[in-house]
Amino acid sequence: MASEAETRQVAASTRAGWLLSTPALVLLAFGAIGPLLIVVVYSFLLPGKYGNVEWGFSLDAWRGILFTRDIFDDTLVLADAHLSIFWRSVKLSTLTTLFTFAVGFPTAWFIATRPQKQRAFWLFLITIPFWTNLLIRTFAINEIIRSEGLLNTLLLWLGVIDRPLEIIYTDFAVFVGMTYVYLPLMVLPLFAAIDRFDMRLLEAGYDLYASRWQVLRRIILPIVKPGIIAGSILVFVPALGAYVTPRILGGGKQMMIGNFIELQFGQGRNWPLGASLSVTLLVIVTAALLVYVRFANRDREVNHG
Repeated sequence: MASEAETRQVAASTRAGWLLSTPALVLLAFGAIGPLLIVVVYSFLLPGKYGNVEWGFSLDAWRGILFTRDIFDDTLVLADAHLSIFWRSVKLSTLTTLFTFAVGFPTAWFIATRPQKQRAFWLFLITIPFWTNLLIRTFAINEIIRSEGLLNTLLLWLGVIDRPLEIIYTDFAVFVGMTYVYLPLMVLPLFAAIDRFDMRLLEAGYDLYASRWQVLRRIILPIVKPGIIAGSILVFVPALGAYVTPRILGGGKQMMIGNFIELQFGQGRNWPLGASLSVTLLVIVTAALLVYVRFANRDREVNHG
């Protein structure tokens, strides 16, 4: 009897839990799953003449990601422009992730090794950029690196250069902008991982005659690896789908995937291609998150095993 009563109590508790979560599930269905399903459906339709879609099944949009039809003989050829945009997006996102780690790791280490009372101040400085809109921050970088901007004006005044550096509207400008924008997203997870690091392990390593490089490679990096992976995901994922920074600092010439998708829904009037590109970007991001989960679970098993 007691066991049956406990079973009924657990069932009632489960039903109550589902009922309480129903509003959130409905909101998730209409706010996230619904629009995603619409995008997936659009990717299998035909483009309309003036935008929108025509209701007819077609795989042309998915084929158009990698291939395009020759204007003379209508044969399929590789879409070099599309592949170039994909390559630029992955390249700049990877470089941004690597450089933010190179700058963010010593920054996070510096903050984590400050006295307890000073850490809040340094973290406060790191989070200040989040107080400002992304668009304004990007325009601030634009004012620094443009031909008549602060950087060129200063270098010309010092006599280091005799003509302005052509930085704006290049891949390098986009890289600089994304590094500045996403650097805090790398620093904060690294700080959280380093803050839990037992500094006595460093002393043990030096006592065993390990060099600084060996201590870094065999002690520090393996222990703070969860923070490195989390920071890399937080930087790589938004950088891959960046729109504002490439649009302003790239001037529409150095497009990334986000700009290319917007072009298809706007001037290109090819909604199915834009939808298929959106789904492709979602798949890439999901794959990156799965890699993170896999590494995080493996590290957890090693630590507890």
